[in-house]
Amino acid sequence: MDLGPLLTESDAKIVVVLLDGLGGYADSSGGTELEDASTPNLDALAAAGTSGRAEIVGPGITPGSGPGHLALFGYDPLEFELGRGALSAAGLDVQLLPGDVAARANLCALDGDGKIIDRRAGRIASPLAVPLVERLQEQISIDGVEVIIRHEREHRAMVMLRGDGLDPRVGDTDPQTTGVPPTRPAALDPAAERTARLFAELERQTHEILAGERANGILLRGFDTLEETPGFGDRYGLNAAAVATYPMYRGIARLLGMEVLRRPEDVQDQVALLRESYADHDYFFVHHKATDAAGEDGNRDAKIAAIEQIDAVIPDIMALDPDVVMVTGDHGTPPQMEAHSWHPVPVLLHAERGGRDSVTRFGESFASQGMLGLRRMSDIMPILLACAGRLKKYGA
Repeated sequence: MDLGPLLTESDAKIVVVLLDGLGGYADSSGGTELEDASTPNLDALAAAGTSGRAEIVGPGITPGSGPGHLALFGYDPLEFELGRGALSAAGLDVQLLPGDVAARANLCALDGDGKIIDRRAGRIASPLAVPLVERLQEQISIDGVEVIIRHEREHRAMVMLRGDGLDPRVGDTDPQTTGVPPTRPAALDPAAERTARLFAELERQTHEILAGERANGILLRGFDTLEETPGFGDRYGLNAAAVATYPMYRGIARLLGMEVLRRPEDVQDQVALLRESYADHDYFFVHHKATDAAGEDGNRDAKIAAIEQIDAVIPDIMALDPDVVMVTGDHGTPPQMEAHSWHPVPVLLHAERGGRDSVTRFGESFASQGMLGLRRMSDIMPILLACAGRLKKYGA
């Protein structure tokens, strides 16, 4: 639905706190990580507001981070698409030109037979990963294209090819499992055959250059090129700011036209940055990555601790007196799966116009009893606008 004709001005402030990979599921050993965490402040918000659950794309569909964030911002991920490569480039301030093809890269560990031992090379620390990426940038040479490789954080990097006749329709080389070799780049359309061969050559040279290193291989996914996406401000009449640490999430905010604030050091610094810029914006996206990283590592205790980190700063956020606060996730990352999942994510909405239901705790099973019900994530953005007094009545 085009909300443009219904938009109206308001001085209300909206704060969205996104715990990446928040969702999980209970099993015979206990509740979800959110349910078993100590979250007195989030529980108090839930008791004073409304709760529900959201499906990011649709029933049973496991979303990537790109679709997860698009849905959070009210863009139907089945209609709009941003590849990981484009997001990484934007997050690193690398200009993606028309015709460029970028991909998200993981430094990985391979055994002597070329099979994957660890898809993230043990989450190699950034100080160890940076010189490896710099070596790749210096030594990889492919006829007919410019190769651009940049380090993001820990094991993550961005790889981009620039030249004539490139096509992003190339399949991921990350098989999302261990004990098998990386998948060879495959053209998903005949027009992408040359591009697939070029990325295969890049992988071959990478393995030669990094031979003997702990991180001795590379996995590529999310091949993409420059796409036009309607700006967030134009779409909703909001002056938005992003408070995020990781390049990818800074990238998606930048691509949608949000102001990306300086890179915060930690959760406390995120709150300080929110406070510093509070008078200058009316929508804030606050991103917390640690929940997702812990889930992908299968570390239940670390995910609980990451949730409790956010709970501890909720009073500081509420001290700013925002009119609308939403706390949710962009997808589930259950430690049992060590991967993204299709499970609905819990949603907590605190706003004077949002009402109050009978839910008194923040968690998946509690949220299932909430007044918001089960919705598509992209349908929640209009609710935030309505709670902020930013939507006029429809019709006479």
